[in-house]
Amino acid sequence: MRIDLEDLLFSRDQFSLRGSGTFNEGVHLVSGPVGSGKSTLALLLAEILQPVSGAARRHGISSALLLLQYPEYHITSSTIAEEVKSWGLDPDVLLTQVDLPGRANDDPFHLSRGELKRLILACMIMRNPDLLMLDEPFSSLDCAAKQWACKMIERRSKGITIIFSHERAVLPRVDAIWEMEGGALKALGSVPEAISRWQHAPPYLTYALEMGARPENIRLQDVREAICRIQG
Repeated sequence: MRIDLEDLLFSRDQFSLRGSGTFNEGVHLVSGPVGSGKSTLALLLAEILQPVSGAARRHGISSALLLLQYPEYHITSSTIAEEVKSWGLDPDVLLTQVDLPGRANDDPFHLSRGELKRLILACMIMRNPDLLMLDEPFSSLDCAAKQWACKMIERRSKGITIIFSHERAVLPRVDAIWEMEGGALKALGSVPEAISRWQHAPPYLTYALEMGARPENIRLQDVREAICRIQG
């Protein structure tokens, strides 16, 4: 499975987006500041937007899901149980996963945004599509919920997962890093080699690199382990 970006160009008003490269199997992080084009790229890869020129060609991908930043956009049912069933999942199993026991008959819009985000994120991950695109999956989540989301993402054993995020505190283990800057997509490469080239790296990673540590991945846990290694 892979996605090939072939001189992809999208333009609207004064904004333009360009990118080339290949998303192979594994977890990819597309980072960059707010307004840099991450969400636009997600919509292009989901084939909701169409490029002006170039293409995003899918190979060996038979199913795809896009998580939008605001979970309300995904709701189609009047109860939480019906919403979960609409994804082809067992409500009892999923509601245990997202710590919402006893809420099956509630209106989804009676959940907090964080609870709703956990619900929809879990539905998408448990559907296990070949291509899973997550636009700001950590927004609206507290620190504990972000860590839960990271563990859910890391459990995907196959397929392509692309995270579009400006999160700089709680991140999952990833296989490759990309950066968006002013609409330009840049492939930094595989982890851990890409970490030293990451301009938008979280402060804890920058600190570790300045100390001479070489983390094996981008999680805070990886940084702690790297610092412990150089301190003996």
